[in-house]
Amino acid sequence: MSTITQEIEQVIASLVAENKQPSTALIKARLTTPLPIPIIIKALQAWQKNAKVPHIEKQQQVLTTEQRLEQLEQQVLTLSTRLARLEADR
Repeated sequence: MSTITQEIEQVIASLVAENKQPSTALIKARLTTPLPIPIIIKALQAWQKNAKVPHIEKQQQVLTTEQRLEQLEQQVLTLSTRLARLEADR
């Protein structure tokens, strides 16, 4: 079982022990690992349906240097365009 799955199960168990209804917001607030809301929603729905959290693994996206450079160049272009628009609106 992954550490993310275990952490979500522990958070839900602690909420239930406190007589609180587990919700997406409560779970997200108590997680030490940031997770996208859709993943938390799916885990909560599975728990509500089966009383079990599905196996969740954090996927690490590995980018090549070329891909990272491309992303950064796109960000610079976007920010430069935005800055030019803001300066033109003055």
